[in-house]
Amino acid sequence: MCFYCGCREIPLIADLIAEHEDVTDLGAALTAALGAGDLDRARHLVREVAEKLRSHWLGEETGLFDVMRADEGYREYIDALVREHRELRDLLAGADLEQPADRARVVEAMEELYHHIAKEEDGLFPASLTALSGEQWDRAMRAWAAAHPRVG
Repeated sequence: MCFYCGCREIPLIADLIAEHEDVTDLGAALTAALGAGDLDRARHLVREVAEKLRSHWLGEETGLFDVMRADEGYREYIDALVREHRELRDLLAGADLEQPADRARVVEAMEELYHHIAKEEDGLFPASLTALSGEQWDRAMRAWAAAHPRVG
């Protein structure tokens, strides 16, 4: 991932990246649990990954993606990212870890997640620096906050 454009200094982008790091750590633990045959831990981690991604995707899709999609030049790129979100969501919801084929699909999906994140962090996030107006950033940040309500 890049460090040259400065997008990591934007609080919303920093939050998105922090969650990417959290979910890739969980994905690595999930892959390790599957490799070790620890299906109980793997089931727990599948649920944890899915829950982390649920709020992440909600904030991302209703926020940054939505405001950037207003520019036709980004629409197709964003639509592909959303399709990948749905495919992973469906896999995590329906995977039967008792089945070797499903275990292999989950491991492959965790590897693909790294590539998906790179498309966001190395492509879309830097582009957002010049593509968005102040009002669009405000809308994106409100959507992120709505998807991540603070407890207490």
